[in-house]
Amino acid sequence: MRAPTPVMCSLALLASFALASSIWSPPSRAQAPAASGAGGGGEPSQIIENVAQAFLKDLDAHRAAYQKDPKLLRAAVDRDVLPYFDVPFAARLVLGRYWRTATPAQRQQFVDAFESSLFTNYGSALLGFQSNRLRVLPARAAPDATNAIVRTEIRRDDGSTVQVNFALHKVTQGVEGAGAEWKAWDVIVEGVSYVKSFRDDFGSEIEQQGLDSVIQRLQHGEKPPQIANPGAGRS
Repeated sequence: MRAPTPVMCSLALLASFALASSIWSPPSRAQAPAASGAGGGGEPSQIIENVAQAFLKDLDAHRAAYQKDPKLLRAAVDRDVLPYFDVPFAARLVLGRYWRTATPAQRQQFVDAFESSLFTNYGSALLGFQSNRLRVLPARAAPDATNAIVRTEIRRDDGSTVQVNFALHKVTQGVEGAGAEWKAWDVIVEGVSYVKSFRDDFGSEIEQQGLDSVIQRLQHGEKPPQIANPGAGRS
């Protein structure tokens, strides 16, 4: 199976960048206004559809401005995508047991380097994504379900498709279980989980060289081999 090109991975950036960029974010940023028409209380597939289409519509309208100023693109991701991801949960999974032993300063440095690496590698590719390439496959979650997978397809230039799936779970807001909402916490491109790939790659290095070594790698724009070439070696 061929690896997705950077453009085909650009939708995955919506999830992976969100997972990184809002970890330990200030309350004002984490509580940014939700995208119009979206919401975490509906069907998981409809949430992904609404969030993606709202963002891609904005991208179509402001593509030239975002190309000139990447900060505007990041602000759009913050505004239209981040509210729909359970970033603290994803952060704990990425660092695993090392999250508990990391200092507050290391956690913040990790987040900053992680988001910078993702944006450096995929930001320009995201600008080339067209909304008509995305198809969210309809699905209904059981009334008592607490976890869900939303399957999507992204069409390549040659007409073939890449599978990009989102893992979501219900997050309880408030007390006594009131206000439970669906939030995404991982993106899986052609069977490769971003959260798992980063965790597996970072774990051995943190064990041998410490968290600061991983932070330095990310600051130089590196990413795990599975992320750099998802689908490689599989048929």
